[in-house]
Amino acid sequence: MNSTSLEITKNATTLSLNFFGEFNLYVVSSYEQKIKASNYEKYQHIDINLDKLYYLDTAAAIFLNNFLKKLKKNNINYSINCEKTELLDTLKLVQKYHVNLDNIEKPQHNFLYKIGNEFHKRFVDFMIFIAFLGKLFSTKLFVIKNIKNIRIKEIFFEVNENAIKAIGIIALTSFLIGLVVAYQSAYQLKLYGANIFIVDMIGISMLRELAPILTAIIIAGRSGSAFTAQIGAMKITEELDAMRTMGFDPYLFLVIPKILALMITMPVLIFIADIMGVLAGMIVANIELGITPEMFLSRFSEVVDIKHFYIGIFKGPFFAFLIATIGIYRGLVVKNDTQSIGFNTTRSVVESIFAVIICDALFSIAFTNLGI
Repeated sequence: MNSTSLEITKNATTLSLNFFGEFNLYVVSSYEQKIKASNYEKYQHIDINLDKLYYLDTAAAIFLNNFLKKLKKNNINYSINCEKTELLDTLKLVQKYHVNLDNIEKPQHNFLYKIGNEFHKRFVDFMIFIAFLGKLFSTKLFVIKNIKNIRIKEIFFEVNENAIKAIGIIALTSFLIGLVVAYQSAYQLKLYGANIFIVDMIGISMLRELAPILTAIIIAGRSGSAFTAQIGAMKITEELDAMRTMGFDPYLFLVIPKILALMITMPVLIFIADIMGVLAGMIVANIELGITPEMFLSRFSEVVDIKHFYIGIFKGPFFAFLIATIGIYRGLVVKNDTQSIGFNTTRSVVESIFAVIICDALFSIAFTNLGI
């Protein structure tokens, strides 16, 4: 017989529960299942023998107390056999200070309390995000001070994962959007005999707005969510804690390479999106409006100023920083359950897209007021 065990003996009318060794929190669940399996409700008398116990903690005492209440409720007689005063004192202490949670009234919170509580949660989340940004920028300054601190190998790995492998979907999406926009525009322009103006519309809209926004949305859904899932999984499996224990800074080895790689490659991805969007417009202009590629390119070079291309490229690093930062932050705040990974991954995509749109709106206002 093990030093810690529960022995159950039965006869016609009596069930005996004989506890041995320690009765603590770690065996309460197994003992409860064993007692339930014995069908104690059909017996007239229950003998609870604690003489062979040498330790009883409060969790086990609470379980015994609740078990005795069930026996009273079912009109089952019971007896407790115990000569050790310390065990009986523990049972009496639990009975004396036991609180019936069913009788506690839940506090009724008014409308102002709910608003204040929600505001407090948002404020705490905001302060945690500010602390994350502070740590992020301090790590960036550390990297800038010494070029040797830059993890070149990790940056190239992230470039391959988040840029090179994304070229196909970005090119295809931009091409299809360019087709849709050009087709819709061609139909309206034909009505007024303004066929040639399709070049102006496709060129300026794709270079200045559509290509950067489309690229950012695709990267947010592809790379931003991946950042959250990767770092969230590493947090749950305690890999981040293991890195800190071994003296490796997760910000230096995980966060900075992801952000730098995305900021470096986003302008390249926007450039590819520009080419594919304009190419789609050129094809539609030729098929629907009879504008040859030579005419399209000649008009394009005349009316589409180079500043529109530079503005679209200029937005890239800012969009990349927002996407990577939000995705990584959401990964770091993942709790120790898999459901939290899904929740924060969804939030990272939504918040990244929202932040990109807000940033683009601010750029549009600023550039318009500056006459650019």
